[in-house]
Parts: sequence; structure tokens; C-alpha cells
Amino acid sequence: MPNEFIFVTGASGFLGSHIVLQLLEKGYRVRGAARGAKADHLTSTYTAAGYGAQFEAVKITDIVHDQFPDALVGVDALIHVASPLAGRQEAAELIKTAVDGTLNVVVQAEKAGVRRVVVTSSVATVLNPGGTFTDKDWSPVTKEMALTSSDPMIPYTASKKFAELALWEWADKHPHVDVTTLNPTFFYGPFTPHYTLPSSPDLSVLSTNIILYRLLFPPPFGSYPRQTIYIDIRDVAAAHVRALSSPLSTQPGIGRKRIILSSPTGWNAQTTRDFIAENRPSLQGRLIQGTPPVQPVPTPDVIPFDLERLELVLGMKKEDFKSTEEAILDSIDALVTVEDAWRKAGHEINFGGKTLTSWRFQLHGSFQGFCFVLCPN
Repeated sequence: MPNEFIFVTGASGFLGSHIVLQLLEKGYRVRGAARGAKADHLTSTYTAAGYGAQFEAVKITDIVHDQFPDALVGVDALIHVASPLAGRQEAAELIKTAVDGTLNVVVQAEKAGVRRVVVTSSVATVLNPGGTFTDKDWSPVTKEMALTSSDPMIPYTASKKFAELALWEWADKHPHVDVTTLNPTFFYGPFTPHYTLPSSPDLSVLSTNIILYRLLFPPPFGSYPRQTIYIDIRDVAAAHVRALSSPLSTQPGIGRKRIILSSPTGWNAQTTRDFIAENRPSLQGRLIQGTPPVQPVPTPDVIPFDLERLELVLGMKKEDFKSTEEAILDSIDALVTVEDAWRKAGHEINFGGKTLTSWRFQLHGSFQGFCFVLCPN
């Protein structure tokens, strides 16, 4: 409930910043964890916005090993968002970091008296060859597959799956702690005023918005996405906040709270591109041309997840979601604003991608999910 004290890991990230802002707007007090200078930035930006009495930052350098019991004193609930990104570590280390980082945080929280935990997982842990999307489904990916695959999405999926499995195993042994996992598809959406955007081009900060950004360029950087299921990041953040006051798992009909999140509406890649062209005519000259390549295995634009269970557990209805129109345009406008800021700082943006190829981009996508890897030349 508002005025409760919430500890948020990954508070400086794309999703974390939305969660923190929504918590503050609803009257919660927040202690946000971030690394080094990012923690300092959070303190200054939320203070400047008038949230100084509600927000404080704590520096955590290593989520896997750091001990921070004092930071958890008096905390009512934990929202654990921080997680390693695909392509940043070798597969074995990626999995270990995700598992150990999750357990390190929740174990410390329980010892400090925290009795409600919300953890950001991923729809990647749910997707399976059967094509169903329920809280009982699990990806068939194995650690062996992760260690031998050349696709960075496979180790990432494994890291999310085994971190979530470890969490639920822990939760079964600690039934006095109410645990919720949220399993979203990839996000589109604007950036909050409190999200750190560098003054020079660094496309890693665009997070999953990079999928839409690539529609604004011709090849080789520009490309159509291979699959388009998504959720507006503001809806993901709202689900995290709602989870804080959701019915306990011990209540009749609730059970294990593993919640799939995806937009109940969506478009294919061509429709998305054409919608941008029609509604942002100033961008028409730079948009990717032609039609999307035919995919060997067609993928849906909307996944058939359980909206009734979403309403039962989180009180979140179909009409509560941002529309696809709003999600697309707000994301595109945010991306163009970031570009404009880079230009004003003296950096050239070349629509062919050559100026921006101080980075080399590889986009890996499949029905199991999506990731991107930024590799310096």
C-alpha cells in the first residue's frame, strides 16, 4: 500500500526507472539500488523532481556477492529487476550470475523481514514448442544447449529460466514470503526523465526500443523485426506496482503467482512501419523500404495468454493496457528526441548506419524471444 517502503534493484535501468517513478507517483517510499555514479544520478534527479523525501539510492556494485543488510532494514517489499543482459558474458557465467544474483537478493530480504517479493522474469522462460502460454509452461532450453549454442538468445533464455526455477524452489521452502514473478515479452515505450541517456551515441541505452529504431534506417543497420509480440513498458511497470497489493498466493484460487505479460493488441512488422510513415510524415524519407522477408516459421502478433488470470491476480484488465498506436508513437517520438539531443551535442547521425557503426549490430530473434548484441568494431 502507498507509504510502504519498497526496495528496487536495477533502479537505473529502462524498466527500473519506470517502476520507481510509478511507485513514487502512487506515494510509496523507494530505496533504489544501482551502481556507482548511476546511484548518484538517481539521487540528484529524483531530488530535483521533488521526490527527495520519498527516494533514496543505495550503491550495489555486485548483485551476486554484495551484502547489504542495512539497506533492507524497514523495507516492506522487494522488487528485483536487475538481471544480466544477453551477450555480455559467457553462457555459464550468465546463468550463474542470474541465478546467484536473484538468490542473493531474496535471501537477504527474507532475513531482513521482507515478506513480499516481486521478480522480473521473462516470457522466454515460458515459450515452448507446443506454442502455449500459461503459468505452467517452461522453455525446454537446457544448460547444455546454452553452453553450445551460437545464438545469444539461448544462454539468455537459460539464465532467466534457471534463475526463476531457483527462485520458486526457494519460495517453496519459505512459504511465509509471498512471491510473484512477472514474465513479460520485450518492451516498447518512452524513457522516463530519470533514465540516464548519454550525451553521445550509445545505442545500448535504447534497450529493446532498438527494434523500432531499426525501422528508421535502410539496411544494413535497418531491418524488419522477425517477430513483433511486445508490451508497453509502462504496463510492465504498472504490473509490478499492482503485484505489491495482489492477493496472497495462499488465498483460494490464487496459487503460484507466475504472470505472463504481453500486449493484448499488436501488429505485424509491415503494419507497424506503415503506421509510423502515416503518423510521422517527417520520418517517411528515412524509413526502411520494401516488405519484410517471409519467415520460415510465422509468428503471431499477439500471444494468447490468460487475461482472466491477470485480472484475478493483478486486477489488470485488457482496457488498462496502452494501445498499440500509443506505444509505437511514444516510442518513436522518444527515439527521435534522443537522436536530436545527440545531434545538438555535435554528433552526426547517418541514416545508412555508417556513422553509427562505431558499433556493429547483430540482432538475433526467434519465436523463443529476442536479444541484441552490441559489439565494438
